[in-house]
Amino acid sequence: MSNAPAFTALQVMQDAPVIPVIVLNDVAHAVPMARALVAGGVRMLEVTLRTPQALACMEAIARDVPEAVVGAGTVRSKADAQAAASAGARFAVSPGYTSAVGQACRDLGLSLLPGVATGSEIMMAQEDGFTQLKFFPAMQAGGPAMLKAWSGPFFDVKFCPTGGVTLQNAPEFLALPNVVCVGGSWMVPADAMAKGDWDKITQLAKDTQALRK
Repeated sequence: MSNAPAFTALQVMQDAPVIPVIVLNDVAHAVPMARALVAGGVRMLEVTLRTPQALACMEAIARDVPEAVVGAGTVRSKADAQAAASAGARFAVSPGYTSAVGQACRDLGLSLLPGVATGSEIMMAQEDGFTQLKFFPAMQAGGPAMLKAWSGPFFDVKFCPTGGVTLQNAPEFLALPNVVCVGGSWMVPADAMAKGDWDKITQLAKDTQALRK
């Protein structure tokens, strides 16, 4: 396998205003949910490694919804990165950052959005060549005010705030020059997924297009 990623982290971030953070408990939901999001104009899909079914869900989406780009969230180790790549993931998102995770993703050709919550973590990620970062947990770690403060010393870093971001507060984040997109789970509500209300998920995805900068 070539270790050049199919998409750079910046391309993943620029594709839509919001990257959906998806928790899947049923493999049967994976493909219709992915198709619903793509129909709403959202194709970068972060499936979190928080459930036993997550890898099988990634495999199903990668196989049956070619217009979607599957990503793995909650990547915390080299083993997580390897499992995600084997399941068809083309980008990875981590809740924090370690050099081991960064190197594993490089070796596998996975674009990585490393999670950071402090200046020291930003500097560690930058030392390893990462300048597009996930700010997590965004609201709990200082929200838009923290990102404004970082725009001085970290003028060359772009962020995807995730954690407590909603359709209502997303515009405040997206108005900041160092924010490219946000991550949020509101596009894939558990009740809509349980009912198979894919039209609702398509509409929620369409609603996010109005947030485009």
